[in-house]
Amino acid sequence: MNPEASLATYAAHSAQSRGRLFDETPPSARTEFQRDRDRIVHSTAFRRLEYKTQVFVNHEGDLFRTRLTHSIEVAQIARSIARNLQLNEDLVEAISLAHDLGHTPFGHAGQDALNACMEPHGGFEHNLQSLRVVDQLEQRYGAFDGLNLMFETREGILKHCSLANARKLGDIGQRFIDRKQPTLEAQVANLADEIAYNNHDVDDGLRSGLLTLEQMNQIDFYALHSREVERIFPGLTGRRAINETVRRMINALITDLIQTSQERIQDAKVQTLDDVRNAPPLIAFSDGMAQQAAVLKRFLRENLYRHYLVNRMTSKARRIVVELYECFTDEPALLPPDYQLPADGQHSPQQQARQVADYIAGMTDRYAIREHRRLFLVDEGHL
Repeated sequence: MNPEASLATYAAHSAQSRGRLFDETPPSARTEFQRDRDRIVHSTAFRRLEYKTQVFVNHEGDLFRTRLTHSIEVAQIARSIARNLQLNEDLVEAISLAHDLGHTPFGHAGQDALNACMEPHGGFEHNLQSLRVVDQLEQRYGAFDGLNLMFETREGILKHCSLANARKLGDIGQRFIDRKQPTLEAQVANLADEIAYNNHDVDDGLRSGLLTLEQMNQIDFYALHSREVERIFPGLTGRRAINETVRRMINALITDLIQTSQERIQDAKVQTLDDVRNAPPLIAFSDGMAQQAAVLKRFLRENLYRHYLVNRMTSKARRIVVELYECFTDEPALLPPDYQLPADGQHSPQQQARQVADYIAGMTDRYAIREHRRLFLVDEGHL
């Protein structure tokens, strides 16, 4: 039985894929996109996500989200949406699990710092780095570098790309030049990411004490579902009330997204994946829900991501990344052997800088902190 037989005609089907960079024998007991998901889960970069910052640096508490738990939550949300829209759940899961593989330590602060360091050499962007991880940096197979993922999985990982970078990427960047859309599965994964981080950052913000219930109840979307929880469970307080509220917010967003997307797909009269690529974006919230989500996102940016305690940690994080980059760039011999270029000098400053960026981007939060101490502290414990 073909596990993809029940998918919509405009969903991504393995048999219609643009395939892999290197030909392989088809899998016998799973689909091609299942194989992609499995390769991602077994990758080194995926395991490292356990110790990479979402908002709070890993050592600040055991219960806060990391890049790993965030990616798993995105995959769960994306699969639910894909199932309701008759899309390929295996593909949407693979994209969701891989979308943050290229993230630096210390979240967006680390990325911004590394991007500034790499500006003379083409910059640094985590979507491009995620693609670089699955195409080149993972070293698991004898026949090729990277994970040799299907075109549609790689396309979904690369959700943003400048025209300058797109021109360097060949087929995988062509849609940005032609202004076409990726698969619906890629579009689902993108918005599932937004649903997950907005709502789970509310949860972590309240858990940390950096956000208060008084603040949250000034946001209409939160207050609406908080009142619903109070109506159904009179007197419920604490973590249980917060959890009930957040899960209702997530459910409302998912329900709206499914309904709106179904209507847009129907109105666009798409029948094939090519129709999807030539249509405007079809996976979307209603106008009203998009506005609610934007208000919540703006609130989090102003009250959580820019909270002075978060700023203190991100300031330290930026310094760590910048000082590591400068140290390794000035003295490449300090890099581990796997990241050192041949000593023959037949490489450009840009190649050397990219090696340093690859090394730093692959670090977990705590590894970056330890590496910084080893390089800059002079005592017996850090030689």
